[in-house]
Amino acid sequence: MENGPVVRDADRDDVMAVCRFGEEHVRAHYAPLIGEEEAARQVRMWWNATNIAGAVARGSVVVAEDGGRLAGVGQRGLDGGEHVIRKLYAHPRHHGLASRLLEVLIGRLPADFERVYAEHLVADERAGAFFEREGFTVERIEPDADPRLGVVRRVRDR
Repeated sequence: MENGPVVRDADRDDVMAVCRFGEEHVRAHYAPLIGEEEAARQVRMWWNATNIAGAVARGSVVVAEDGGRLAGVGQRGLDGGEHVIRKLYAHPRHHGLASRLLEVLIGRLPADFERVYAEHLVADERAGAFFEREGFTVERIEPDADPRLGVVRRVRDR
């Protein structure tokens, strides 16, 4: 029997719980890095019910549940023909869960994929260190007028 959170595909009954996870955990994660106002804006933009429901309907979201509560969320998508990890967040008390979520997301990619990309804000150095440990290298940095909001694009070969 598996200990800890169970990782599974999200379904439509998970949409509001995923939105709440973003509001509670993702916003708190980003506020010290990019400011409360910008963190709130990011959550409104990316963790709203319309965006989450669409991604769930496409089969692009996985969740980790622990005792009936969400412990983590991962989302993949396409950018042109490139596979991209869009969201990857785990509650800090669940050490190693982000790696499990990442591997489940990668496991959902087509068998013939050649590489997978991940993106994170420049200000999120913890995300950068995580993706480096997971074998991703920096492909490019897309600057922003606010340097904290630049996007680091990373790549990992199959």
